[in-house]
Amino acid sequence: MSRHYEDWLTAFCDYAQHGEAPRRMYFWAGVSAVAGALRRKVWIDEAYFKWYCNMYIVFVAPPGIVSKSTTANVAMRLLKEVPGITFGPSVVTWQALVSAFTEVHELFPLDKEFIPMSALTIQSSEFGNLLQPDNKEMVDMLVHLWDGESFEKKTKMAGDDMVVNPWINIIASTTPSWIAGNFPEYMIGGGFTSRCLFVFADKKEKLVAYPSQVVPEDHRIKEQRLIADLTHIAQLAGQYKLSAGAREWGTWWYDYHYKNKPIDLDEGRFGGYLARKQTHIHKLAMVLAASQRDKLVIEADDLKLAAKMVTDLERDMPDVFGRIGRNELSMHLDRLVEMVTTRGSIPVAEGYRFLQNYVPSSREYMDLIEGAVKAGLLMISQSPAGFVMKAVPKPGETSVH
Repeated sequence: MSRHYEDWLTAFCDYAQHGEAPRRMYFWAGVSAVAGALRRKVWIDEAYFKWYCNMYIVFVAPPGIVSKSTTANVAMRLLKEVPGITFGPSVVTWQALVSAFTEVHELFPLDKEFIPMSALTIQSSEFGNLLQPDNKEMVDMLVHLWDGESFEKKTKMAGDDMVVNPWINIIASTTPSWIAGNFPEYMIGGGFTSRCLFVFADKKEKLVAYPSQVVPEDHRIKEQRLIADLTHIAQLAGQYKLSAGAREWGTWWYDYHYKNKPIDLDEGRFGGYLARKQTHIHKLAMVLAASQRDKLVIEADDLKLAAKMVTDLERDMPDVFGRIGRNELSMHLDRLVEMVTTRGSIPVAEGYRFLQNYVPSSREYMDLIEGAVKAGLLMISQSPAGFVMKAVPKPGETSVH
């Protein structure tokens, strides 16, 4: 069966673009869908270890900004139509997860053999329902599962449970406030968070009051074609090989990566992530290759695009984790900047009313604004109605207000 689209991810982003979220959020939602279709049936073998295409993708945005769960569901709804794909529970304990793996255990044919696997995709609209950072057993299990290794879990009531060839793919949503309130400092860039890709947004790409009024007439036809192509992708099985050009570029990248650490990421905080960046890139490269063709070969262009898309997420890591370990006053400043950014501009007096429950002293409030101006977060201008605050655009952005 031939495919309808030359590149599933590009076609999916075009199909989904009528929503309000940034296009790159739809890209990563599509990545999770392709990975979910491939399951453990494809891999890269590096002799001492294997890379599988499962990912832990976490959408992070303030409440009400980009409808994180709805954005993820645009892709997951398509994946649920693919025969043989199993979704795990969005609220889990490690005991329930072990049981879920046992229920989905199956064999798939490859080269006249039958290979066992236990593959689950989990969609969680609230990351906190899936993960409690202080639950060491659950965190350790998710760390272990990301690498795709078989494991044995002992329970008092049921004895030993052996999960052979587990594979778990996660797409979840949360807010910067939840991360700040639940992730201790030592977890940033560590075992679990270094295995996650955090996709951050702090504003809508556009305003769409009624999506049904803007989607094209052939929207349902495109949807069915995307499902058909995703079903086709789900049939791929076997080892991905890197072309000579891909290995040459990957070797160059690896050398450059370790000799040129990014200056905007604190290695003390994000060292674990930087050490696993190569794995993230190769996981994504498999998804990109499968999105375009049936041949199980990764080309240099797949690796280059994967590196570009993973690196693109790094600029927002300080926003994702920036509130952790900070004092209350700086958290209130974040609230103020968040509101000003959302509204475009607000009177200084209105900002004080917004923060009065947190910062009752007007002197303290003015000190807060002065600090924000000096830090390049806000700027103050005078209008006929009084002083007004505006957000300072980030580098590469232009103000639309």
